[in-house]
Amino acid sequence: MPKCIFIDTTRCTACRGCQVACKQWHDHEAVPTLQTGTHQNPPDLNPNNFKLVRFSEHKLDGRVHWLFFPEQCRHCQDNPPCKDAADEFLEGAIIIDESTGIVICTEKTKELTKEQCEEIIDACPYNIPRLNEKTKELTKCDMCIDRVHAGLVPMCVKSCCTGAMNFGEREDMLKLADEHLAYVQKTFPDAELLDADFLGVIYLVSHPREMYHEYAKRETHPLNRADFLASVTKPFRNILG
Repeated sequence: MPKCIFIDTTRCTACRGCQVACKQWHDHEAVPTLQTGTHQNPPDLNPNNFKLVRFSEHKLDGRVHWLFFPEQCRHCQDNPPCKDAADEFLEGAIIIDESTGIVICTEKTKELTKEQCEEIIDACPYNIPRLNEKTKELTKCDMCIDRVHAGLVPMCVKSCCTGAMNFGEREDMLKLADEHLAYVQKTFPDAELLDADFLGVIYLVSHPREMYHEYAKRETHPLNRADFLASVTKPFRNILG
């Protein structure tokens, strides 16, 4: 059964426990940063930060409001664009784990050229994958698949002390998301679930999605080479299995 993470951003306090736990579990290096005028640190996702709590400051009704968004790969459930793009260059570079639906970048991504990696990154509507210049691999959140296969929850969920992050079967998480949404809409009528129909990571936001960051919502990019080839060959791949 597909696994799913549900993130209720209204419960996020930006403690960044999920961000730290992710780094520790994956044994990632520290990332030197400079003060850029925001508490968000580091400034963006990178090969050593699969998880990043984004900070967005807004002045609403004369008061300052912080909106927090624990960013990570969305693990698209149906035809992940990154996988479709990668398949045009090298089968098996990006795969979907059959038992969980988790989308994984494999070591085969080392065999891709930098230009091919850039096209795969560009294909992601959430701007998630990053190229590790040292290892030459594409990297991103793997939903702690080793833990999931062992019957454990992802480290980001394990570390969340406010109940903002939840993990389980997709059907159960969709039900939980609907319950949370109904409650939040009593205070924030425009609250919504982001792209819940086709993702393995579902976000609940209380304000318009564009207020969180540029890629909070699903974006479409101009058709690139990988997209074009995927659109042309996909019908034949479906026929041939």
